[in-house]
Amino acid sequence: MAALPARVLFGAAYYHEYTPAYDPELRPDEQLKTDLDLMVEANFTVIRVGESVWSTWEPENGRFDLDWLQPVLDGAHERGISVVLGTPTYAVPPWLARQYPEITGERRTGERIGWGARQEVDFTHPAFRFHAERVIRKMAARYADHPALIGWQVDNEPGLHLFHNQGVFQRFVDHLREKYGDVETLNREWGLVYWSHRLSTWADLWTPDGNEQPQYDVAWREFQARQVTEFIGWQADLVREYAKPEHFVTTCISYTRQGVEDDEMTDRLDIASGNPYYDMQDGLLLPDPTPDAHEQKWKTTGVWSMYQTADWMFSSRQAPFLVTETNANSIGFPWDNRPGYDGQWRQAAWAHVARGARMIEYWQWQTLRFGAETYWGGVLPHSGKPGRTYAEVARLGAEFDKAGPLVAGIEPDADIAMVYSMPSKWLMQKYPPLATPEGEPDPAAYHRIFDPFYRGAFDAGRQVRIVHARQLRTGMTAEEAVRRHPVLVAPALYVVDDATLDWLAAYAHAGGHLVLGPRTAYADHEARARLDPAPGRLAGAAGVTYDEFSNLAHGVRVHGVPGGPLQVPANATATHWIEGLTVVDADVLASYDHPHFGRWPAVTTRRHGAGRVTSVGTVPGRDLARELAAWLAPATRGGWQGLPASVTATTGTSPDGRRVHIVHNWSWEPTSVQAPVDLSDALNEHPVPAGTVLDLGPWDVRVLVAE
Repeated sequence: MAALPARVLFGAAYYHEYTPAYDPELRPDEQLKTDLDLMVEANFTVIRVGESVWSTWEPENGRFDLDWLQPVLDGAHERGISVVLGTPTYAVPPWLARQYPEITGERRTGERIGWGARQEVDFTHPAFRFHAERVIRKMAARYADHPALIGWQVDNEPGLHLFHNQGVFQRFVDHLREKYGDVETLNREWGLVYWSHRLSTWADLWTPDGNEQPQYDVAWREFQARQVTEFIGWQADLVREYAKPEHFVTTCISYTRQGVEDDEMTDRLDIASGNPYYDMQDGLLLPDPTPDAHEQKWKTTGVWSMYQTADWMFSSRQAPFLVTETNANSIGFPWDNRPGYDGQWRQAAWAHVARGARMIEYWQWQTLRFGAETYWGGVLPHSGKPGRTYAEVARLGAEFDKAGPLVAGIEPDADIAMVYSMPSKWLMQKYPPLATPEGEPDPAAYHRIFDPFYRGAFDAGRQVRIVHARQLRTGMTAEEAVRRHPVLVAPALYVVDDATLDWLAAYAHAGGHLVLGPRTAYADHEARARLDPAPGRLAGAAGVTYDEFSNLAHGVRVHGVPGGPLQVPANATATHWIEGLTVVDADVLASYDHPHFGRWPAVTTRRHGAGRVTSVGTVPGRDLARELAAWLAPATRGGWQGLPASVTATTGTSPDGRRVHIVHNWSWEPTSVQAPVDLSDALNEHPVPAGTVLDLGPWDVRVLVAE
């Protein structure tokens, strides 16, 4: 059984092979010793190696060089540093591409991806699989027994492209044939009578390049994600033939990759791992100055969004996770250089640990002298000499060493749970319900609906647990869910099957507080609009229904009901979207200040069995979302109250049952907070009795444990 050390693993990706042999001023063996000694001084406990250099492992077809890594693993082991070994399949050698041009991936049918980057190949192609398996088996056989090894990373950030190669498309057709049986069934399920798309034979199915049918698109995206999952699972199974039982097998996920369905993929692995990158400097400032219109992409901006990514990583397996890559310094490109302010390395790392991270691994050890990532900063600068970043990282390493097992594998508290739907996200990327300010389709629409609810909870000081829709029915009964997650918010759950909707109704009936957001339950599992009154199969439980909805060009003011339980702030707004909720049997909590939209309520609520269903007919603005979250979860599990606007408090439970409180000040301005319970400082062991005023310096963080 895979096992992780009882401490937070701390380290960096290390590329000794990038040390240029042609530089007369560098002696690779001396550089290796220097690097590893510096790592020990910084309390590094792990490095990741080997995943980027297939052409080094196998310089020519069938000629392997496996020796180059031996000194790195030996040197690490001598110093007590553990190693995660990566398979190199995301960076294919030129000889393979030259000898097998047919493996080149196609972004569109017949349109090959140009060479010179990475992940350019169709990883499903048999020729690629043959060579990938061979190099994996060679390196695994050579190093699986090395005592430094604790785990394996298969591939790297999979799912970058959606491949349109002929072989992929034909397997898609085979998949549909297996799923639907015959074309008449597919015609009916996808509604292909529309625009004369009825198939007479499977050979009639068109390639996805020009497709405009939503049902086809969702099926294509789901199939693509399954290809990625199968590829990662295939590699994991290969590696396990050589790995020791205690080794873990994982991959590192860039969670916004278009081919990734993280909860499905991590079922094939021992632990989820992710690569959270985020803007530092004022990107971590609270109160957050980031405009609401900002689109979060592969990196996040804002503390709330960084926490959301951490919660997403936890959600993959509903368990602690590894951070396989994160900011060591500036990230990105030559035109975007923003290394952190003093203290921000500590803040970000402790934020992730508070949300369940069992490893913090920077990308990378030393900034590269060449290549596309020359200005993607490492722990060491180009000179290789320790500087400010190294000092910041070393301070953090000492803290992890001091905290020991207390903070390894924290299960974070959850005041509010939110349902995440990958099929709904895929659908809304091509057929978004929202538009950009320029009037164009907004492919970020799913998150523009989901995120305000998450951010409202964050702004209210509530912790969120993200739960994938698939996990609702497979992971727990409705009654168990009520105990674990008394508040469940489901915005933008557009593509959803009947069984999941029935489960949601049962959850509320069993005592849960179910919150329905815009677009939820409007379509079925095939992305077909439901015929029954919206929200489909939940209208009775919600006590509302609607036929009409509207986009909003501008925000609309929202007011509360006098004496109502929801305290609607004076500047509350509805944004982006309004559903014309018609009350059948529900209490109105808020309405719109508008001559037209004012006929409909903005928020309603209704008792359902032992629980409640609340319907939110709009995307709430910041203030409305914050007050809504505060009403849904009147108190935090952690007990912290009245925190300054720059302060967050995250609480959770250590594997040994101790309660951990991690408090941040995301600001230049010093501040103070009051301890809600008896605590002690986990880093200096000073007692912090309940009521003690804790001082927090600029960009500070305190790690506390309940007495």
